[in-house]
Amino acid sequence: MFLEFIYPLTKYFTPFNVFMYLTFRGAYAALTTLLVTYVFGPVIIEALRKLKVGQPIRADGPATHLVKSGTPTMGGVMIIFSVLFSMLLWQDLTNVKVILVAVAFAAFGCIGFLDDYLKVTKRNSEGLPAWAKLAGQFAVATGVVVFLYFNGGEGITRLYLPFFKNPVVDMGFLWIPFGILLIVGESNAVNFSDGLDGLLAGLLILVFIALAILCYLSGRSDYSSYLGIPYISDSGELTVFCLAAVGACVGFLWFNAHPAEVIMGDVGSLSLGGIVATISLIIKKEILVLIIGGVFVLEIASVVIQVVSYKLRKKRVFRMAPIHHHYELAGIAESKVVIRFWILGGLFAIVALSTLKIQ
Repeated sequence: MFLEFIYPLTKYFTPFNVFMYLTFRGAYAALTTLLVTYVFGPVIIEALRKLKVGQPIRADGPATHLVKSGTPTMGGVMIIFSVLFSMLLWQDLTNVKVILVAVAFAAFGCIGFLDDYLKVTKRNSEGLPAWAKLAGQFAVATGVVVFLYFNGGEGITRLYLPFFKNPVVDMGFLWIPFGILLIVGESNAVNFSDGLDGLLAGLLILVFIALAILCYLSGRSDYSSYLGIPYISDSGELTVFCLAAVGACVGFLWFNAHPAEVIMGDVGSLSLGGIVATISLIIKKEILVLIIGGVFVLEIASVVIQVVSYKLRKKRVFRMAPIHHHYELAGIAESKVVIRFWILGGLFAIVALSTLKIQ
């Protein structure tokens, strides 16, 4: 919207050409979301507190978490609001990929909002029934993947693996169920990682920085050709979205750092997780995103292992799942677990980016 107003003025004032550059708009998109969350964060937190939108705590969790009972949840609304506002200022809204990402972002946010709302109104940690939440996620994921299948351009169904320059297989129609499962799985994996103060926000900062780099490189024919990665037309514009998400997560972390003043809730975790997978599908990094978000994979894997082990053997592998709670119950301080997981997340992102040249 803002860009449509600014672009025609470049012929009268050439310095406005700077708005053409993705790096410039990405930087200011990040700054915008950071300032919006920082300025409006206290207002939103106070409003949530007055509405008594408090987080219910699992009775079987670490005893140290009992003091968090009543901490305002649904803080993810400030992330969604700030990112969408930033998009109006700095994004090219004629770009179909940008519109798809914005719609998917908002749709997953609505599912998370409903889940959080039911949790706080019922005063328990269940929220939406599992089948209803999954049905909503599958519906949004199906819409995204089917749209990409028919509008994503030639090669959208090709599958690329790290360390391999050429696609290993063209999945054809099977790419649709594959993409749906990836989005739903990533959305839930990110959701499982939201359990400690600052943990998820810090991890997502690292993930979106990596995705911003990948979107920029994939959207440049010269860079993508040099690196031997698929060139995706118009995907560079998603760099702006990714950096906006980085700024929003940094601003949110200001209030979510231990001891947290607000909790992200499903409205934030489901929307951000879903959009990480959506962007990976657009830029053909479906497998690489599993390395970038390696901590998320470990988190959801620990839940699966715990459930399967208990159903088959009536024994638990971990003291508690997801795995970050296992380390807490082992006696490691919450802040130390968070920082160590951040370090691990940074290592995963570095390893993923290093594969671009090793192929």
